[in-house]
Amino acid sequence: MKQFDVYLINFDPTIGAEIKKTRPGVIVSPDDMNKNLQTIIVAPLTHKTKNYPSRVFTLFKNQNGQVILDQLRSVDKQRLIKKQGVIDAATASDIKLVLQTMFC
Repeated sequence: MKQFDVYLINFDPTIGAEIKKTRPGVIVSPDDMNKNLQTIIVAPLTHKTKNYPSRVFTLFKNQNGQVILDQLRSVDKQRLIKKQGVIDAATASDIKLVLQTMFC
């Protein structure tokens, strides 16, 4: 499990406006953390697009969508179902930039 890998993730159960159901998510936590902890930090993917500064547009598996960085979540590795692929370098760079803006 490496940073910017995309996995199918079971996000349920949820409460309120939290992202729901099983869907793809991008691992955003650093590799050292992913290797040493039982939890990882992920950002869900969606096909619905909104013009929010916390969302990053992506083309993944020939489908347009967004990485939802305003719905970051720390999950146990048991929630990861199957690796779907890896985010491209340009999207990974955009994710880093938005995260830096959000937290600095």
